[in-house]
Amino acid sequence: MKIVSKFVPRVSLLIAFWIFLAPNAAAELTDCSLVPGWRQDGAARHYTADNLYEYMDGNAEAYLLYGFKQMQGVTCKSGDDTIIIDVSEMTDADAAYGIFSANRDPERPIEKIGMGGQIMPRRGVFAKGLYYIELAANPDKDHTPALTAFVTAMAKRIDGRSDPPEALAWFVPDKLASVRLIPESVLGIRLLKRGYVAQYDQGKAFLVPEQSPESAAAVMAKLRQRYPDSRPAQVADEALQVQDKYLGSVCFFRKGKYLGGFANMPDGASAAAQAAVLAGRLP
Repeated sequence: MKIVSKFVPRVSLLIAFWIFLAPNAAAELTDCSLVPGWRQDGAARHYTADNLYEYMDGNAEAYLLYGFKQMQGVTCKSGDDTIIIDVSEMTDADAAYGIFSANRDPERPIEKIGMGGQIMPRRGVFAKGLYYIELAANPDKDHTPALTAFVTAMAKRIDGRSDPPEALAWFVPDKLASVRLIPESVLGIRLLKRGYVAQYDQGKAFLVPEQSPESAAAVMAKLRQRYPDSRPAQVADEALQVQDKYLGSVCFFRKGKYLGGFANMPDGASAAAQAAVLAGRLP
């Protein structure tokens, strides 16, 4: 009994230590003194999944879908200029890149900042490791130098992955308009959990990693049940062609633990042909 009585307080102290430490990891990034001439204005902000809606009512759900854990924020001031910094910690690096891809400006190129970023006259966003960082500047003028200085300093402080998700390189780059991580129900199909969708000039490609080849095969079996009129296709380990009311001509394939294919194509043959090219690029 004495051993237990000594052990329990130690465990409690350890848990309390980690609870205290968790917000501080992001707090290192919300430091206005990272850039000379800037100071903190007001109290720091901290939100979790339980109260994020209080800060961004109407948009919190999108963050939660991507695996939001907590947000640390601060407002920095220099003269009449202000920069609002919000640092969101996500469940994993793919989720951090996913929320970045959902919020970035599709009309602007992605810059090599961490896994990806953008700096505009009044806004800066980037993702690195587990973190997605947003900066918003006021008043209405070009704040690019200050935003660049903050982003550069913050990126240096973040440990973790700096390369975009590996799956992005598997999509054919020719005529590729955009790639997004869909947090659930890829193509609007609940069987297809979190995965990537690439929009092309014609049609869209998709990739969904499963836990194992066996679990991927189980999903393919359920897709055949969902589409009883599907036809087999000669792509990768197994494939099927379907005609869907909303997705048009679609080809689903499985290669190992990956599910993928092409949708919104003019006919089954072209969907299967594009799916075969995509399958050939997978490891």
